[in-house]
Amino acid sequence: MLSEKTKQAIEKLQKSYPEKRSALLPALHLAQAEAGYLSKDVQAEVAALFDIAPNEVNSVVTFYDMFFEKPVGKHCLHVCKNISCMLRGGDELLQKLCQRLDIAPGGTTSDGEFTVIPSECLGACDRAPMILVDDHVEGPIEEKDLENLLAEAKKGHGHSSPVEHEEAEHA
Repeated sequence: MLSEKTKQAIEKLQKSYPEKRSALLPALHLAQAEAGYLSKDVQAEVAALFDIAPNEVNSVVTFYDMFFEKPVGKHCLHVCKNISCMLRGGDELLQKLCQRLDIAPGGTTSDGEFTVIPSECLGACDRAPMILVDDHVEGPIEEKDLENLLAEAKKGHGHSSPVEHEEAEHA
């Protein structure tokens, strides 16, 4: 379940908005950063912090592909599948990446290192085809770039935690 630190961070977020419900998306990011994914128990805990029904939280979690209901790899590779990226080879890039990692789209490597997520527009059409590696935009990407992209991703810390970043800023 969520730590007191994360609960306090969510309560602080709620005070930043005229309606505390407006803080739901960033609160879910905080919860996911701590728990790794948003299980039904974590969703229920977040719902209780907002005084809303758990199914309302679940409808948000299942709508966005940035939230996970089950464990994912240390590094998430969101491959844009929208029109700009598709026209510039995004579909082939997704296929080659999945072949290289020996997983299907949406799958996680057996070592738990990578999850590949086909995603709707990631808002970087000028970099098509592009991949969001954890929280970093990479593009335009070609097949020849995949090995280096994966090697660099492995050097990173994986999913970032806004709670940890806030503490680091104040240290």
